[in-house]
Amino acid sequence: MTRDEVTELIITRKVSKKLTWAQLAEATGQSKEWTTAALLGQMTLSAEQAAKVGARLELPAEAVEQLQVVPYKGSLPTAIPTDPLIYRFYELVNVYGSTFKALIHEEFGDGIMSAIDFKMDLKREVDPNGDRVNIVMSGKFLPYKSY
Repeated sequence: MTRDEVTELIITRKVSKKLTWAQLAEATGQSKEWTTAALLGQMTLSAEQAAKVGARLELPAEAVEQLQVVPYKGSLPTAIPTDPLIYRFYELVNVYGSTFKALIHEEFGDGIMSAIDFKMDLKREVDPNGDRVNIVMSGKFLPYKSY
């Protein structure tokens, strides 16, 4: 069973069991954001976490094992995404990427924001003009070093 097949099975079982990502996160003891990334193939679960998710979703042992294998991260297609929601993030980086870079360098110096030492919080922000998506991303600043 490949990791992509495990991901497809997880999504299928999640839908058939009418579970939310937040409910599955309870099984891992981690945030809904991290757990969702893990169950979509971007993070590694511990044996205990994989077993709990496996039980909740009634996954075969082979799938539970795959959840514990270090994945190939960043495995989305490299072409411009066609899914409208993912495309908007692509658009966001294209429009504001240089702004993010300029402001981070001005505030912190020459370096990057870590996607490894990273956390994210996604919430619904109720607004009378239409609810908003509120995403807070926090990554450790990693300065470039001279050597």
